[in-house]
Amino acid sequence: MVGEYTSLAFMMPVSALLGYGLGYLLDKEFGTTWLYIPGLILGIAAGLVQLIRQLMRDTSDDR
Repeated sequence: MVGEYTSLAFMMPVSALLGYGLGYLLDKEFGTTWLYIPGLILGIAAGLVQLIRQLMRDTSDDR
């Protein structure tokens, strides 16, 4: 159980960094300067969705 929660602690920053990184790469590819922002937001949202899924799964097992 501790391992699952430790992975959640790493998942949030990793998903945000991946979103930022993909947005940065798209900025370089298309010559824009703003695509990193939606990438960062999508990365944060993906991390939060995964966090909520894990917490819902853990709380439903307790009942």
